[in-house]
Amino acid sequence: MHIRKETATDYEIVYSVVKRAFENAEHADGNEQDLVNALRKGDAFIPELSLVAEADGKIVGHIMFTRAMVDGKPVLALAPLSVLPEYQRKGIGKALIQEGHKIAKELGYTHAIVLGSEKYYPKSGYSPAEGFGIKAPFDAPSENFMACVLSETDVEIHGTIKYAPEFGIE
Repeated sequence: MHIRKETATDYEIVYSVVKRAFENAEHADGNEQDLVNALRKGDAFIPELSLVAEADGKIVGHIMFTRAMVDGKPVLALAPLSVLPEYQRKGIGKALIQEGHKIAKELGYTHAIVLGSEKYYPKSGYSPAEGFGIKAPFDAPSENFMACVLSETDVEIHGTIKYAPEFGIE
């Protein structure tokens, strides 16, 4: 498996990967692939943090981190993480998260936020965001709205996360 930065020539394939990855997901709205396209066009997009995983000569996974704000301080929103169904449970998602975290630290980000599975994301260092003083701008079970410290910092972050407008969350 190889992880690299996504390029514009990957967009169509990534659209398909994201769509297939969420087709039978327990918690999905069916628009995750459209969210990826919208986020790429917005101000919150960070090209260095839109990554693809290749295996068997094709793209099999994708992850995107975009800029968000908490109390006027920049954080990252992880959304979505997608792996083709036939490649799931092989460590590809975790490898994408780890590479994303590594790049995010190099770019100076200190925290990442995710709304996701309480069984999956804690394996990559995520825990309930409320423990960091970070609140969701919507109703979400605390075990599913999580944060991760990417690098130690003296900067304290407390407040409600403000996502990019493309997320459709006010």
